[in-house]
Amino acid sequence: MPLDTRLLGGLSPRQFLHRHWQKKPLLIRSAVPGFRGLITRRDLFRLAGRDDAESRMVRLQQGKWLLDHGPFDRSDFAALPDLRWTLLVQGLNLLLPAADTLLRRFAFMPYARLDDVMLSYAAPGGGVGPHVDSYDVFLLQGEGRRRWRISRQHDLALDPRAPLKVLKSFRAEQEWILEPGDMLYLPPGVAHEGVALDTCTTYSIGFRAPDAMELAAGFLDFLHDGITLEGRYADPGITPTLHPAQIPSSMVSDSLRRLEKIRWGRREVERFLGEFLSNPKPTVMFERPEKLIPPARFASLMTRAGIQLDRRTLMLYRGDVFYINGEAVRATPSAHSTLATLADTRILTPGVHIAAGLAGLLYTWYCHGYLLPAISKTKA
Repeated sequence: MPLDTRLLGGLSPRQFLHRHWQKKPLLIRSAVPGFRGLITRRDLFRLAGRDDAESRMVRLQQGKWLLDHGPFDRSDFAALPDLRWTLLVQGLNLLLPAADTLLRRFAFMPYARLDDVMLSYAAPGGGVGPHVDSYDVFLLQGEGRRRWRISRQHDLALDPRAPLKVLKSFRAEQEWILEPGDMLYLPPGVAHEGVALDTCTTYSIGFRAPDAMELAAGFLDFLHDGITLEGRYADPGITPTLHPAQIPSSMVSDSLRRLEKIRWGRREVERFLGEFLSNPKPTVMFERPEKLIPPARFASLMTRAGIQLDRRTLMLYRGDVFYINGEAVRATPSAHSTLATLADTRILTPGVHIAAGLAGLLYTWYCHGYLLPAISKTKA
């Protein structure tokens, strides 16, 4: 789907990435003309009560920040004051088809970098305080108005009394009022504060940026699953010691020699990233279809109607290896083009040629709940 250049303020993706991405903010008026949001207040409150939704409530009460985690019920919302509270629902794209469609409008970036859509529903005066994000974000205004203030300040000390990361001191340098359809892009490290002027909604399209320690911990786990080191420490020539608490040099040298056999290179890093970045969040659970379509019927539906990835499915690829929800599959040359199309567009249109052997793999993914016939309707 060609990008509507209004989304980036008339800039092409290449121009936007060159001028603004991870460099400087961009205010875009009428980025999505006519946009008023994707969900009603009632349906949002219902989502915030689900166990598979990550929701938080932030309140500012007598100058003190308060934070509660969902799921929430009707009594929680009935007890809310008229002012200065915000409901946050993370991963809205996993729960609502329209939010997934919104996220895919930013597919000029690799899916490996797309994270999720978070919805902020705020009463007048509501917000989450001045803070700094470590990732890129687009802030799309739904209903109502929100005032955004930003700063390039170097003082990033946090308020030790707050239960969330609120800057202790915030000195605004620029500010704008966003109305429905307006959008603000912020690169990492820009301090910002959004305050609702009316009852309003803001859709935050966030981008994944794993930190070095997160990558290291995940990679070490990945190596652990594939390492086989043989042998066991032995010291047949050991002599009596006068310092029994001292670790022997021979044991250090032997251990070093064995651990140096652990090797990795580009291939292992590629495999790790594919599995790591396509692994769904802990709240995501896939279920088998209630009534499985037989394989022959499924093949017929693929030909006639096409198939689509479930909106919760993460599918990436590198070379001839495809990664779907943390699993790696090596594609044959005849299947590569079809799987790449499915991963890139998240759909196979009717009439697409399915190579021999690929139909069985696609049916297995259907049985796991990873994909479904394109004519099926998913629940929000």
